[in-house]
Amino acid sequence: MSDQPLSTDVPAGAIADDPVWLQKLSPIWFAQRNGEVFRNQTAVVYGDRCYTYGEFAERVNRLASSLRQHGLRPGDRVAFLCPNIPPMLEAHFAVPLAGGVLVAINVRLSAAEIGHILVDSGATFLFVDSELSPLVDSAAAPSLRMVNIFDTPAPSPLVGPSYEEFLAAGRPTPVEPWLASEYDTIAINYTSGTTGRPKGSMYSHRGAYLVALGDALHNRLGPDSRYLWTLPMFHCNGWGYTWGVLAAGGTNVCLRRFDPALVWQFIEREEITNLCAAPTILIALANHPSAHAVQLKRPLTVGTGGSPPSPTILAQFKALGIKVVHLYGLTETYGPVALCQEQPEWSGLSNGEEAKLKARQGVPSIVAGGMRVVDDAMRDVPADGETMGEVVMRGNVVMKGYYAQPEATATAFRGGWFHSGDLAVRHPDGYVELRDRMKDVVISGGENVSTIEVEGVIYQHPAVLEVAVVAIPDERWGEVPKAFVTLKAGQVVTAEEIIDFCRARLAHFKSPKAIEFGELPKTSTGKIQKYVLREREWSGREKRIN
Repeated sequence: MSDQPLSTDVPAGAIADDPVWLQKLSPIWFAQRNGEVFRNQTAVVYGDRCYTYGEFAERVNRLASSLRQHGLRPGDRVAFLCPNIPPMLEAHFAVPLAGGVLVAINVRLSAAEIGHILVDSGATFLFVDSELSPLVDSAAAPSLRMVNIFDTPAPSPLVGPSYEEFLAAGRPTPVEPWLASEYDTIAINYTSGTTGRPKGSMYSHRGAYLVALGDALHNRLGPDSRYLWTLPMFHCNGWGYTWGVLAAGGTNVCLRRFDPALVWQFIEREEITNLCAAPTILIALANHPSAHAVQLKRPLTVGTGGSPPSPTILAQFKALGIKVVHLYGLTETYGPVALCQEQPEWSGLSNGEEAKLKARQGVPSIVAGGMRVVDDAMRDVPADGETMGEVVMRGNVVMKGYYAQPEATATAFRGGWFHSGDLAVRHPDGYVELRDRMKDVVISGGENVSTIEVEGVIYQHPAVLEVAVVAIPDERWGEVPKAFVTLKAGQVVTAEEIIDFCRARLAHFKSPKAIEFGELPKTSTGKIQKYVLREREWSGREKRIN
């Protein structure tokens, strides 16, 4: 790449050839529009720093124009390795505005995994938070242009300018976009890689625009909304909220790392109206002493997804006066593709009955396309709440495909639908309810056992904080369920008591045959890593292939 600054002019035909009745759908317009409309309103809060919408738009313009001046060409990948701080939010608008593709990297990956993503994506720029710089081997990617984000004291800063120096090289005035098509790739998000190398899911400008509007609509975001960043921005671009909160003119309250006490403090002090988190994060919040001490100054709505929340945790949040919206999706669907749309008649039900309904994955969002539950022949299963099939989707918020992996894309898109790998039933009212991941179902003596169902029962035990159920080998039945349980602080219970508790509420073949107490392995987004537990139990044994 040349060191000479390149022109920031728009390539011929990028915008000028559009008909007068068309503006390509892209989230980049949100920052431009609201930089004028809400010029003096607060867009971002981070510690003692605040940026108005006007200031945020200027910083986005500076970053975009500086990227071009430093050699970015249309389609170049720009990687960001940083927590939920303002530069990550600015990148979601500036990188696509400049014509680049954002690659937001999981901050809890190993150096080897980060290196793989940088090489696989072909990133040409890497912006690194000072605290995370030891995870980057600059010698392994000599062609990368490095930029240091000095948010904390740097243990080993990389060669390259600071983030603020990089911004200072740009200009605050509006930047004309490089956008040939609304189907251009806006971001590449890598899957967890639990069954092999991570795959890069490609999102389009159009899909990102629509998922942002869906987030704003379904969660009633507006200029008076205050969104707390408990969900990592690197995870499916913060489920689209990186763009959705700005679209609504709301305020982003950034949080560098999750801490239950700090979250409750922010909720009260910053008058938070919205946040998103995985169910394990909700468990940590609901069981923290501050949960019952905090004074909610405004109604709070929490979006949860990533794994099915138990009816128990949903009932706990309702008792706190907090509304929880259950979302469902995957990395390949921009995060949430469906939600459990609340119905008016549910308010007349008991807390337990209502929580059970809200624990379902629900129906497609207003911006999504089709979502079906099908058998192996791609036929819809009966809507009887019993017959299981695989959840498949297609439409506006399904990825374009896996980056540089046409065979994996073809497999995922077989039959003209995206195959989720999730097993579910469809209820008579049309709502979908997950029963398990295909690889997580326990087949015991020829009977299918839903680990989600078993976990839901164990969560009802008053001593249980968290639980994960996996299949373990068994000489007689082939495999049987085993539960890994984390108890609440100060609680004591035996394995036999947990098993008896389950047998009083489940068929005996569904009840766990073994219990192990301790901490559960989790991803950076709070999802329990069942594969770690499963591999430990099957080590040296022939595993069942799902």
